Amino acid sequence: MSFLRMPSASLQEGLNRRSFLRFMLWAGLISYSSKSALAAINDLSSEVRSLSLFNPRTKEGYNGIYWRNGEYVASALANVNYIMRDVRTDDIKQIDRDLLDLIYKISLKLKTDGPFHVLSGYRSHKTNSLIVKQFESTAKNSFHTKGQAVDIRLPGQRVSVLRRAAFELREGGIGFYPRQRFVHIDVGPVRYWSA
Repeated sequence: MSFLRMPSASLQEGLNRRSFLRFMLWAGLISYSSKSALAAINDLSSEVRSLSLFNPRTKEGYNGIYWRNGEYVASALANVNYIMRDVRTDDIKQIDRDLLDLIYKISLKLKTDGPFHVLSGYRSHKTNSLIVKQFESTAKNSFHTKGQAVDIRLPGQRVSVLRRAAFELREGGIGFYPRQRFVHIDVGPVRYWSA
């Protein structure tokens, strides 16, 4: 019959100290790396989400709550769809809700209540074809044609700051156009490019 021997008091103290230090190290690393993730989760779990958008071409804007108590507000979505319509053809398409949430997350990251200037939201295939003819770098199957992309700027904020905020979220595509002073964001695959 064998008996388990209890470690000596000094060995127990050493193990406890080591375990405690290891725990504190892991806790510190976890809390450091997940602060922004936890903040994003807390912000997205709030009871309301709002957007402030302005289309400088049409001089139309929207400023209000688009999500309340776990549900998107239908009248707000209709207003956003209208503001982000194809202004060349007046075609309206439902804007992807994930795109609205992405704009919302960027506004939280920048601690701004906008308004974001919408330079190009939804694009009909006709409009997109015209832009492809003008600019060879324009995607033929652009996420704009699906209501999943927007070209934005934020007055009073450098475009590089807007791009960095979008980049840090690591969601979707980000195009950086410093000469034209806008950032393209979409909810497609994660990728980055610069004009």
